[in-house]
Amino acid sequence: MEQGPIVTVLHSDIVPGADLMAPVAGRAEVRYTEAPGLADAVRGADVLFVYDFSTRAVPGAWHAADRLSWLHMGSTGVDPVMFPELRESEVMVTNTRGVFDTAIAEYVLGQILGFAKDLAGSLHLQQQHEWRHRESERIAGASVLIVGTGTIGRAIARLLRAAGMTVRAVGRQARVTDPDFGAVGTDLHAELPAADYVVAVAPLTPQTRKMFDARAFAAMKPHARFVNVGRGELVVTDDLVAALSTGSIAAAALDVVDPEPLPALHPLWDLPNVRITPHNSGDFIGWRTEIVRAFTENFDKWIAGRPLDNVVDKELGYVPG
Repeated sequence: MEQGPIVTVLHSDIVPGADLMAPVAGRAEVRYTEAPGLADAVRGADVLFVYDFSTRAVPGAWHAADRLSWLHMGSTGVDPVMFPELRESEVMVTNTRGVFDTAIAEYVLGQILGFAKDLAGSLHLQQQHEWRHRESERIAGASVLIVGTGTIGRAIARLLRAAGMTVRAVGRQARVTDPDFGAVGTDLHAELPAADYVVAVAPLTPQTRKMFDARAFAAMKPHARFVNVGRGELVVTDDLVAALSTGSIAAAALDVVDPEPLPALHPLWDLPNVRITPHNSGDFIGWRTEIVRAFTENFDKWIAGRPLDNVVDKELGYVPG
């Protein structure tokens, strides 16, 4: 009797529900494991579903992946698995592109509004029981530069345009006209001086790592605000601290940082012009259900021998297009 496919699910302390995984369990052997048991669980497996979004365990267990043909990331970023052995293998990689787009766009708009309307300052005055009339900025007409032109960047651009902001983007390929971004440039440092807000949402690759350094922050307007919803490693953290401390830029909203989680004594925590959230900008109520659904829908296609959604170009490190 021919053995059916084996699917290994790498999870943290939260395991995907049996009801959600039923479309897979009915047609494959499913092995659930946390990081310490990954090598044993992936041996002989055909599919690896990385449901532990922050894991760094896959490279260390790769030697045991003797039959793997497909790895699916339960996140948009695939940088945790872009190690040389996987890049050079025949294993197909897919991600969960699309699930988090709207939620992250809403987060970015919320942070921009928070800065423009100084909501933190209003809360402070409320806590002090102080009634003080103040004026605030408008975001309509303000310029925003979105660094990263994937589906999340597009969702951000559409929402900010709807709020009246002027949008441009930086990406790998220049475009004079784009339905979402207006125009796309390729030279980050040439684009930065015109932006009132800069939103980092680029994938983490060798080309984008540490792209926001002292030179980049020096190119920005002194009143510019920086929002990072991409990866912490896009930024040279010490250079960001210096820029915020000296007034080279006005403020930052950071959903991702380097290192992560941010140590309790790190100076970013205490800078008055910084807003920090714990890498949860895309985590809307029900998001875990949606990422399992994205995997099971792709599993249907894999079983049927049809093309999969969101296939990662392993040379680029993200889904092109």
